Amino acid sequence: MAQQPLPPDTSVFPDPVYKDTVLRPLFDGSKTHHVQAFRAVDRAHLVMLSETGILPQETAATIARALAAMETEIDPATLTYTGEVEDYFFLTEKELKARVGADIGGRLHTARSRNDIDHTLFKLALKPRLDQLLAEARALCAALIVKARAGHKTLIVAYTHGQPAQPTTFGHYLSAAIEILLRDISRIEAARDVVNLSSMGAAAITTSGFAIDRARVAELLGFRGPQQNSYSCIAAVDYITATYSALELLFLHLGRLIQDFQFWTAFEVGQLHVPNALVQISSIMPQKRNPVPIEHMRHLSSQTVGRARVMLDIMHNTPFTDMNDSEGESQEAGYQAFDSASRVLRLLSAFVAQVQVNSARVAANIDRSCITITELADSLVRREGLSFRLAHEIAADTARAVVAADTSLTAGGFAPFARAFLAHTGRDSTLSQADFAQIVSPDYFVAVRDRFGGPAPAPMLAALASYDQALAQAEARAQTLADHETRARQALDAAFQTLTEIR
Repeated sequence: MAQQPLPPDTSVFPDPVYKDTVLRPLFDGSKTHHVQAFRAVDRAHLVMLSETGILPQETAATIARALAAMETEIDPATLTYTGEVEDYFFLTEKELKARVGADIGGRLHTARSRNDIDHTLFKLALKPRLDQLLAEARALCAALIVKARAGHKTLIVAYTHGQPAQPTTFGHYLSAAIEILLRDISRIEAARDVVNLSSMGAAAITTSGFAIDRARVAELLGFRGPQQNSYSCIAAVDYITATYSALELLFLHLGRLIQDFQFWTAFEVGQLHVPNALVQISSIMPQKRNPVPIEHMRHLSSQTVGRARVMLDIMHNTPFTDMNDSEGESQEAGYQAFDSASRVLRLLSAFVAQVQVNSARVAANIDRSCITITELADSLVRREGLSFRLAHEIAADTARAVVAADTSLTAGGFAPFARAFLAHTGRDSTLSQADFAQIVSPDYFVAVRDRFGGPAPAPMLAALASYDQALAQAEARAQTLADHETRARQALDAAFQTLTEIR
């Protein structure tokens, strides 16, 4: 049976449903997020076309004046998608042609494609978001350093497995968070370095037969250079995965710190006092002091992790080519992660600056939990010449007796210690009651842990000095990047202005 040919296709683009579900949202996203970047790309590409002689200066000047007029006269926020053209790019090109004619207007797109334009737009949109994220992360780091320095002698209870473990200081605890945050800042900086390569000049896939200057366009747009392989420019979305992997890790790590703060503010623990400015009351229970900002930081951190993870999941199992999966609406979804990230970083900086350790509650919790008992075992090794295992057994018997008697090591620990020592060694300990009291005190516990990385004042102050230096270096790197971006904007503005003045 003979196959019948397909009937003539009389449909007209765009299909109304496609228009409403895809084209209009993409258009609205472009006019919201990428207009300034698109204008910069047009300007830089046009300057390059003129400087290389691909376009005559007079032609480039005519286009430049039209682009400048369009920027002044058209407010993208007022534009409504009608379906007359496919997207924001074609709308801009249509307007340009209407102003200078189809022949001249059509020359701006020489040696480029929406493929290289799009990825360059997305990178230009990510860079300021990353810069703001880094600035807010550095501000949090500075707040943590200030608090850690102020609290480098302030005792707290350190927990393992949800149970009181050993005394340390608030500064020592915060310093652990500072070190992770500094590493997270480095990871975000590394991601920004991946973003900071221009895709322009790759065109669709393979660059162009025109004698384009890719390095010049990258320079004018503030990139550190062009991404080398042209296929990679439109296919390698590792600038996306690097960015959102680093973002996800930052808030995964901060979420753990925030969870501790929630636990520490519980009435039964009471280790951390949140001031009234950061406390909400109950609508029915007048005694309640709810540190609600902690909950908001926790769920916003989780939202940020989830939004960053979405970007990685979208990229999973996609083809190694230019694709819509990495563009438009996916990019806009990622921007939401930056929005919630900013809220957490700013709130956490304010929170850290204002909270205080409840030292009276900490002292009571230390006293009743026997968490200095490790130092008793260590001291028995050093002072009595015992093996650590034997010393550990004596200390354990002492702690059990203290807990059973519902007393504390300082108030009622010496007598059970003396009995345990005699029972295990067959002799009396050389430690006096005053020696015992000193050994099981939390201040002594911290003071003797003066090794590198420990909570004693000397290693703590040395660590804080190193964090100051690391943060200063990060600030300097940020300033270098900001200066480079400023010079690039000035150079692009000057080169474009020169074009507009050619007659």
